[in-house]
Amino acid sequence: MVALQFPFTLFRTQKWMDDYGARDMRCGDLTEEQLKMDYHLIDISARVNPYTLTKITPFHQPQSMFYGSRGVGEKITPQVCAGILFDEFRHLSQFFSVYGPYRHLIGQMITHMQNGNGSPFSSMLLDRALKEHIVNDRTENSTFARLKEVISKNIDWDNKYYPVSEKGGLKRAITDSKLPKFDRFKDNFNGMGITVHDTWATYITIKSLKINSNHYRGMVNYKVQDHFGLDVDDISKLRFNQLRFFRIWFVLQRYNRFGFKPFMTNMEATIEVTGYR
Repeated sequence: MVALQFPFTLFRTQKWMDDYGARDMRCGDLTEEQLKMDYHLIDISARVNPYTLTKITPFHQPQSMFYGSRGVGEKITPQVCAGILFDEFRHLSQFFSVYGPYRHLIGQMITHMQNGNGSPFSSMLLDRALKEHIVNDRTENSTFARLKEVISKNIDWDNKYYPVSEKGGLKRAITDSKLPKFDRFKDNFNGMGITVHDTWATYITIKSLKINSNHYRGMVNYKVQDHFGLDVDDISKLRFNQLRFFRIWFVLQRYNRFGFKPFMTNMEATIEVTGYR
């Protein structure tokens, strides 16, 4: 029998890291006509009209039959218009991020889209959220629980190593389980559903595995990447298209007058895994 050597790359999604050719990473590629005709993006903002570059202001004459409705205000530059759209974008994000330690992440990520020029985004809070999700996942198809089960079952306790012949069991433990995603009910309100939700690429590596006569201790590294960007399939869905938050996001990213770059969201967690004979 031969011992499995560590670090051991346990799992990689078919989608790869740093895929800047992905559809949701496009920017500045759509015209006003395309946005209106193909995606029905007419009413974008309650504050500005990005197509005419004018502010939207209320009529101030109480006697007017149009009092309280929106009218056309002063002309503005594309830069000023984008700034107002980003402020509205941040304001609307509050409805998806009501409570908890991660509620401010979406505001930080919107600001990063505004100023980061497409550079990757990482945060200790994102890493913490990933680690908490993995460790606290009590479902039957948790990657972490399945991995612990397989390691305990297949260790050669007499020789104190994990046999290379059983590495297929480790890989199946991951492929047969659900990867960590922020699609739980609570993620709709704690800020993680709107910042990450689904994920693009996941790499899982067993960094080390120490075995004694009746106990093992290992370190497992999760690297997860998502894209903070929208593709045309996203905005074509009614649940996205009907919300001003996503209409503003799509226009800031894809309208050729703005073209703000989407970016990679990077998360990483190294977790201790232990068990007994």
